[in-house]
Amino acid sequence: MNFFRRGETFAALDLGTTNCRLLIARPTGGRLRVVDSFSRIVRLGEGLQATGVLSEPAMARTIEALMVCADKLDNREVTHGRFVATEACRRATNCGEFLARVQHRTGLELEIIPTGEEARLALAGCAPLLEVERPHAVVFDIGGGSTELLWVGVGSGADGEAETEIRGVISLPLGVVSLTERFQSQLCEAAGPAVFARMVDTVRDAFAEFDRSWGIAQQVAAGGVQMLGSSGTVTTLAGMRLGLQRYERQRVDGTVLDFADIRQITRRLVGMDALERAREPCIGAIRADLMIAGCAILEAICRTWKVGRLRVADRGVREGILAGLHAATRAGVPSACIPAPALST
Repeated sequence: MNFFRRGETFAALDLGTTNCRLLIARPTGGRLRVVDSFSRIVRLGEGLQATGVLSEPAMARTIEALMVCADKLDNREVTHGRFVATEACRRATNCGEFLARVQHRTGLELEIIPTGEEARLALAGCAPLLEVERPHAVVFDIGGGSTELLWVGVGSGADGEAETEIRGVISLPLGVVSLTERFQSQLCEAAGPAVFARMVDTVRDAFAEFDRSWGIAQQVAAGGVQMLGSSGTVTTLAGMRLGLQRYERQRVDGTVLDFADIRQITRRLVGMDALERAREPCIGAIRADLMIAGCAILEAICRTWKVGRLRVADRGVREGILAGLHAATRAGVPSACIPAPALST
């Protein structure tokens, strides 16, 4: 039975604090095939930590990227779409003005999603990489303005793929941009191991209550816990570990990083200045100043939950949106968006 009308095309747009990302896909043989994509670093949340508002340059950069997305949506004749915005828009006091400008210039209506929905979508996008043999998982997504972390139960579905249950979720207002801006003066004056250690301690302290509430560290010690990470930080470290001279998604997505490798690469990056980091092929000039904060968040996760290795996901919210749109259409749900299920907390 064919569940889809001819020419149906799905789109997912994820506007974060740092990046604007778009995926467009079409159903083929019961699955989705990506036919177009777009990703641009826009730094929408630049300066938000200090001012509480989206700056004019940041909004202009972002609207320019969204205009490219709107053209792609039109050219691909998208029939089902969901376009979401996350932490920067959640926090900015002038977000309403920004959304109105976006709609006027691009025709796009952005949906500001809560942290729990962001975490759910990220998990839905990453779930195919989970191992059904391990009943528990720590899943995280290090963003620009926030870090989402989930404590997940994992089982085997009828098709043999992982089925997940979110047991606990936390969203910290600590991402690569917000943490960098919090420590900006120290990074400028004395970037190095001492500042890095203070950044790690800040994040570890923020995770402590969540860990105690769910007894995650004890479960890790008992075995049966896996870790899955989705973010530019972990994909960049994976690319460096593989020695890539240019980033290759197909080689990075699904690869495994040992904690020892993470520590070794992190120590090397902490010992560099921004110009040296910018010369790394998988980092580049645009992201060089954010890598230390990303590594600090990742180090805090690895020290809190000593799983020993993590699987790298170059996927997340966009893939979760597409999976939801795909499932809704197969089920004959008329709406382009699926209501989020309640989270177990």
